[in-house]
Order: sequence, then structure tokens, then C-alpha cells
Amino acid sequence: MKASRDLSASLQAVLVDLIALSLQAKQAHWNIVGPNFRGLHLQLDEVTVDARRFADQVAERMRALQAVPDGSAATVAGSASLDDFPTGEVLTTDAVVMITDRLESVVGTMRAVHDAVEEEDPTSADLLHAIIERFEQLAWMVSAEDRMPQAAADAETSTEKAASGKKSAGAKSGGRKGSATSSKSKVKAS
Repeated sequence: MKASRDLSASLQAVLVDLIALSLQAKQAHWNIVGPNFRGLHLQLDEVTVDARRFADQVAERMRALQAVPDGSAATVAGSASLDDFPTGEVLTTDAVVMITDRLESVVGTMRAVHDAVEEEDPTSADLLHAIIERFEQLAWMVSAEDRMPQAAADAETSTEKAASGKKSAGAKSGGRKGSATSSKSKVKAS
């Protein structure tokens, strides 16, 4: 079977996102600092290894279909759907959010092309299924690094609501308790 232009373009879109993810996960791996450094550091290596492995499988599938994959730096930089990962040190809690977003973005690319891929080549769609399954699992695992149990989150929300109800009606405190701490989730780049 020879891939159509549409199938080639769909698989190429997946390929560049996988390559970009592997580079960004490694960039995060090298530059994260903060709570749970070691656990996230190791987990980012898992993301990198899986992204590289899947990129190779997609590129080889393209070659099997007589399509020509392009994983050049210029192509990846110019066509990947992922936002750039910041340079410099990044707080672990910020990296969790950014890497989770990127995992979900790659899954989104695959879901966007899935139906067209499946219509033309069910075997390539099977490959996408495997990648989606693994990256959704990784997104859950990475995001769990910075979550609290739902009961604790509900209790925190109830406490915040109770505290805000005690403030005088004319007070101009300008936000929820702890709103200053939300700024710590901003990227700390050098």
C-alpha cells in the first residue's frame, strides 16, 4: 500500500509532535528544580523514551507506506503544535502542568487525524491507539505529581468559602486566600 498525501500529512503531524515532545521532556528533565525533583526527573525520562520510541515507529510506518518522514530540526520547529518549553530552571510544579499539557496536545493531534487515518489505513490507526493509550496514562501519572485527593480539595474549597464569607462586605482584599501563592506557578526562567 502507498500512503495518500492526506495519510502522509496526518502521520507527519503526529511525528513532529512526538519529536518535539521528546525534546521538551528532556529539556524539562535537565532543568526542573523544587519539590519532588527526583521523582519527576525520572518520570520525564520515561516520557522522553516513549516519545522517541513512538516517533521511530511512526516514521518507520510512514516508510512502510512509501511516505517520507521529515524529522529535521527546521521541520519540527516550524510545524509542531506544541508550545515552546521555557529555557532555564523551571519549578517542578510548573513543569508538571506544562508537560501534562504537552502530552494532552500530542494526544489531541492524534485524535484530530485518527478518523482519516483509520479510514485509509487501519494498521496506522492501531499504532495511534497504542500511543494515545500510553500518553493518556503518562498525562495522568505526571499530573498526579501536583494534585491532592478530591476530598482534600473539596475541604480546601469549603474552608476558602467559609473564610471569604467572614470578610466584611466592603473589604477590598482582591481575591481568594492564597492568591499570592498562585503566582509561584509562573515559570521561573533565567
